[in-house]
Amino acid sequence: MNVFYNREGVGDTLMIFIKEIPLENRTFDRRQDAVKIYDAQTEELAGFNLFHASKYIPVDAAGPVELTEDTVRDINGALGKNGFDEVLEVDFTPKFVVGHILSKEKHPNADKLNICKVDTGTEVLQIVCGAPNVDAGQNVVVAKVGAVMPRGMMIKHAELRGVASSGMICSAKELDLPDAPQEKGILVLEENRKPGESFFQ
Repeated sequence: MNVFYNREGVGDTLMIFIKEIPLENRTFDRRQDAVKIYDAQTEELAGFNLFHASKYIPVDAAGPVELTEDTVRDINGALGKNGFDEVLEVDFTPKFVVGHILSKEKHPNADKLNICKVDTGTEVLQIVCGAPNVDAGQNVVVAKVGAVMPRGMMIKHAELRGVASSGMICSAKELDLPDAPQEKGILVLEENRKPGESFFQ
């Protein structure tokens, strides 16, 4: 679940994104200050918009909202006050973690892409990476599926030239780190970093 708020840009509206669904299948159920967005065919929940959000939730953001247990509790309370009985749950595990590249092989359909197997502590992810300096044995920063990058892009499961990719190996520039080098390349971490630990400690 990802939550966005930008009072100057879109007004006093909290946008709650849960799952992407085809545009042509989207339908809506508005009850007072809340709108439920879901798939008309499968009834899968895509998200909610909460109008007059500051009436329900103390929020001061201009983009992604940092989710805490208190924030999720307030969102669920607001939805309940507006007649919805869905209870939203959030995975609070870190989305930017240290990964260790176990292997790298050339992409069969793209000269500049590599297929990496990356140990993230709890699982091994297959990630397609185009960075020129990526190599097996490196400790790197992995943005897991569900992570929201500093510039607003959300990481999703993808298929790149026919190969599945789950996550992104990040550069310092993509992480919006100070003094990030301008040349292309992933951020390589010290050897003592452990797979699975949060990068932003």
